[in-house]
Amino acid sequence: QVQLVQSGGGLVQPGGSTRLSCAASGFTLDYYAIGWFRQAPGKEREGVSCIRSSDGKSDYVDSVKGRFTMSRDNAKNTIYLQMNSLKPEDTAVYYCAATLGDPPFTIATVAATYDYWGQGTQVTVSS
Repeated sequence: QVQLVQSGGGLVQPGGSTRLSCAASGFTLDYYAIGWFRQAPGKEREGVSCIRSSDGKSDYVDSVKGRFTMSRDNAKNTIYLQMNSLKPEDTAVYYCAATLGDPPFTIATVAATYDYWGQGTQVTVSS
């Protein structure tokens, strides 16, 4: 069964950090680009970052650049999103997603680009 299983997140104070994990089962992530998306209440799902399968390079939208970092551990078949300097506006349900190959960043933050999705995990930034 092909699936992405997420873990991490929870309640974090402003300025704090947390790490999300996205583990694949039923397929290997080696050849897949991975994106992270988030959806806040009443808002559309937005792409925040992606990591390439070919060279491990990552891209980020401006709102998280310098604060979020993606990494991949192919040996563990897992992708991570390290989130630092968190702000209340980062509060959302976060989703990881996978697609075969390396789409251009212009579409790598578009949900329709991706074939497999994690179940979502809540990140709440509040004091």
